[in-house]
Amino acid sequence: MSWLYLGVVSGLLIGVYDLFKKGSVTGNAVFPVLLISNLTAALVWAPLVVVSEMVPERLVGTAFFVDSLSLAEHGMLFLKSAIVGSSWLFGYFAVKHLPITIIGNFRAIGPIFTIMGAFLLFAETPSLQQGLGIALTLGFFVALSVVGKREGIRFGSNRWVWLGFTGVLLSASSGLYDRYLLAHYGFSPSTVQAWFSIYLFLFMLPPAVGWLRGWWTRSTFHWRWSIPLTGLTLLLADFVYFRALAEPDAMVSIIACLRRGSILVTFFAGTLIFREKLFLSKLPCILGILAGIVLILTSGG
Repeated sequence: MSWLYLGVVSGLLIGVYDLFKKGSVTGNAVFPVLLISNLTAALVWAPLVVVSEMVPERLVGTAFFVDSLSLAEHGMLFLKSAIVGSSWLFGYFAVKHLPITIIGNFRAIGPIFTIMGAFLLFAETPSLQQGLGIALTLGFFVALSVVGKREGIRFGSNRWVWLGFTGVLLSASSGLYDRYLLAHYGFSPSTVQAWFSIYLFLFMLPPAVGWLRGWWTRSTFHWRWSIPLTGLTLLLADFVYFRALAEPDAMVSIIACLRRGSILVTFFAGTLIFREKLFLSKLPCILGILAGIVLILTSGG
């Protein structure tokens, strides 16, 4: 099934996005990084929204046509942006203060919440093999948390871990909402991504203005080319992701797990580029999480 492989491709792109994100926020102010990276994505979609409205025949039938929406439908897409924006505000601070090899796998528990929600809301029931894959992912994440303590990261008391955990919960909620918007309500992938990108930029404006006006103690902002690249790689990852979710037989619970394939990128690059520690200690955990993903991928959906 093509949606399985689209999920894997989206996961690998998310891994590249994680690297750019880590490079953007490390030793840098978070709010302007979020604003600029989201502005990059919004600037890609805004012209397509205008063309779709003014000269629709140019884009009708393509993957870039954006439908006209009612006020209520705009509200639905703004809600998605608010969920994701809140998740990012928590997650970016966690990324800034935790090793990327921990963060990249910390989100491995996200599919657990997504799969529970998918079962309750959409009656999705993973097969036995898929369930085993989920169990492996969760079990090796717990093992990874033990390794993380050797880097001075106490998962129970570290506030950055709790911020990351809150971001994971919100991200899982967003995944379920995506499935509702695309498969149950009937939005097109391009419509969701276009307005989500634009509204996400608007959502990030108030905290960025607060940072600029010095409403709280703030970090210094440093321009880096990784900042717009963060927005562009996420744009590509989401483009593939929304098309996977829009397929009639797609299961959001399984796609959420496959997107954890990002660990292939974050783990090895985190070790080679960011010189993070305990490579050999973390490697069995990474391989265990990957084994869970492979079980899902070979289950046939």
